[in-house]
Amino acid sequence: MLSIQNLSKSFSSAGEPVHVLRGVDLDVRAGERVALTGESGSGKSTLLHLIAGLDGADGGKIMLESLEVTALPDAGRAALRRDRLGLVFQQFNLIPSLSVEDNLSFQARIAGRHDAAWHGELIERLGLGKLLRRYPEQLSGGQQQRVAIGRALAIKPSLLLADEPTGNLDEATADDVLALTRDLVARTGCGFLMVTHSLRLAATLDRHVTLHAGRIT
Repeated sequence: MLSIQNLSKSFSSAGEPVHVLRGVDLDVRAGERVALTGESGSGKSTLLHLIAGLDGADGGKIMLESLEVTALPDAGRAALRRDRLGLVFQQFNLIPSLSVEDNLSFQARIAGRHDAAWHGELIERLGLGKLLRRYPEQLSGGQQQRVAIGRALAIKPSLLLADEPTGNLDEATADDVLALTRDLVARTGCGFLMVTHSLRLAATLDRHVTLHAGRIT
């Protein structure tokens, strides 16, 4: 479902190139839940940004199903994020002027993929039924992350990408949020790639890979 081949990316620092990704190869199957770990600065977030089309690679190829992400123009990458990718970050990135219910349905409505039955199931599974009229500032961190996860899954994406999604949560809340995410990913059948610093949380997914020296090990 996701196939990454010989992906490379470098940045310039003080006029010198810094090679972050040096030929990354990674496959994620439909329905597979994969944890990505690595030391700070190893390029984990950079890899997720490339998959999401938020940045361009220097070389290599990213395929999402039959779509070559690395060959898309800016407009194509934006459409990819809108229609086929779910994105969840450590900072919840909810829209402060929208209610919980409107935040949940925001991406799906823009993509023209709002499904009322699935929307209702997400509300129930995420325990948000009594919070729908609240605004993000009125929620706890765990509640905000549940909304962010629901919004990402509302379009039934091909792939869910999560960058330290539990980094701002206490351990018990993190466990609860990740358990819900695992269950909902299984329900949709999408692929799931999660960056985490926690080996304990990484062990709860189907597979654990490490980014080291610019390559997957």
